[in-house]
Amino acid sequence: MALRTITSDPMLRLLGAAMLLAAILPATGEWRSASQMAANAGIFALFLANGMRIARGEIAAGLANWRFFLPLTLWIFGVMAIAGLGFSVAGKAALPPLVAAGFLYLGVLPTTVQSSTSYSSLAGGNVALSVIAAASMSILGVFISVPIFLALGGSGEGMVGSDAIMKIVIILIVPFAIGQLVQTRTANFIARQKSRIIWLDRLVIAFAVYVAFSGAVEQGIWSKIDLAGWGYTLGLVAVFLALGHAGAWAASRFAGRSREDRIAFLFAGAQKSAAIGAPLATVLFPAEVAGFIVLPLLLYHFFQLVLAAPLATRLAAKHLPDASGSSAPTTRS
Repeated sequence: MALRTITSDPMLRLLGAAMLLAAILPATGEWRSASQMAANAGIFALFLANGMRIARGEIAAGLANWRFFLPLTLWIFGVMAIAGLGFSVAGKAALPPLVAAGFLYLGVLPTTVQSSTSYSSLAGGNVALSVIAAASMSILGVFISVPIFLALGGSGEGMVGSDAIMKIVIILIVPFAIGQLVQTRTANFIARQKSRIIWLDRLVIAFAVYVAFSGAVEQGIWSKIDLAGWGYTLGLVAVFLALGHAGAWAASRFAGRSREDRIAFLFAGAQKSAAIGAPLATVLFPAEVAGFIVLPLLLYHFFQLVLAAPLATRLAAKHLPDASGSSAPTTRS
């Protein structure tokens, strides 16, 4: 199942290709400046397209369902952010400071959009709620992930300054706002270009990863993280992944949600978005910093997709109707 996920998922293949290309032929010198400009242009186009395709009604519906979205927001941007801080502190014992800071950056990011909704549907979750949750949390993350990162002490190794904040406004927030404003006029066009926009997402994310990881390669990431350090990083990511899923499931139960709503909460609350995190990092940090910062995110994103398919299948199997037509009993967790 894991191997099939790796080989069949286009985003995983593109991320792998981007990191491999950066390892073999990193963007350095004048090419790095040109690559950064191209990445920024792609990110602008991506967020403009997102602004045009995420319906304002979905955002309004998300704000109205506060009994679901308040706990989800507190989980994603509160509990997971604080957990990221704890993992960042733990990482400093054996990892370069920037990689350790990457766990805090991972913790403050919002959920994915496409995969969290897809796997929620596969698992038998509340699909409508999942779509609204993914869209709302992604939008909210663009505005509050960086302030939370700074509030929890991420300005040290991350080198976040006023120029970086201004770049976020210009490259991420302004195009999204423009997309929202022109949404009614571009709805038909966006609907016809759906498949192309999905590939725009993937290619922009992959190119942002290439630019970021090129900076890390240029700074000697292979020599700065030894074999034990890579093992330690993978171990922290695995624990963070387990905490994210188990905690989201428990938090949704504590909030008193139905099983379908809990499944939507699980995938929205446990997954982290490379679609937001990778482009944001290339805007927020210098290239020589961004590659180290996004390393925990890339590993987490990889393993969350490997885990999601079997987890969704198991959740769906536990709720299949029996021969009499009633739902099969499920174990409480």
